[in-house]
Amino acid sequence: MSASQAGEYERPHRPARPEGVPMADRRSAIRQAALRLFAEQGYRSTTMSDIGAAVGIRGPSLYKHVASKHELLAEIMIGTMEQLIADNTAAVAGTDDVREQLRRSVEAHIRYHARHRLEAFVGDREIGSLEQPDQERVLGGRSDYERRFRELIERGAAEGAFHVQSARIASYSILDMGIGVASWFHEGGEFSVDQLAYQYGDIALRIAGARPPVVSYEESDPAHP
Repeated sequence: MSASQAGEYERPHRPARPEGVPMADRRSAIRQAALRLFAEQGYRSTTMSDIGAAVGIRGPSLYKHVASKHELLAEIMIGTMEQLIADNTAAVAGTDDVREQLRRSVEAHIRYHARHRLEAFVGDREIGSLEQPDQERVLGGRSDYERRFRELIERGAAEGAFHVQSARIASYSILDMGIGVASWFHEGGEFSVDQLAYQYGDIALRIAGARPPVVSYEESDPAHP
């Protein structure tokens, strides 16, 4: 994403929350402010004072809710990977057809990146800012996530449903085009999230060299008993 695109993320200006607001709500507000600031100006350029000012909390009071800005970055990036993997698990459940499993996996991938643009942007840009062991945890999640797509393509190729020279290159291509959605998609544009997801599902099947399913004589002849 270019610097001009990153600048589209507006810095939030929030009033101070009244006393008695539940701790979980304040923590959520702090996380959202950090997410926007990390996307807008980068993790390294964002200070705890910036985050506190965005939610109306100043000085040491912010540390009652969060220990450091790294804690917030790790929470954002680990949460993103956990959600992507959970969405993928749900997407492939309920069908054994490898074509449909790949389509559903891609649609879930696209929906997440269209609906969680800031998380996707920060997750893609700030991996180098994560400290260990959090960085290794996120990288492990990424490997697991890519492997799910690659194994579907490999299985489809073995079953004759797909034809592709490299399942790894195909999976990388499919994942990269989904990540790119976060850089340009806006709600209310030419396509809805569901329309976008379906079209990308079609593109992914073509990348995997999907072949039409073999239809038996009994299935193709409606007059057959």
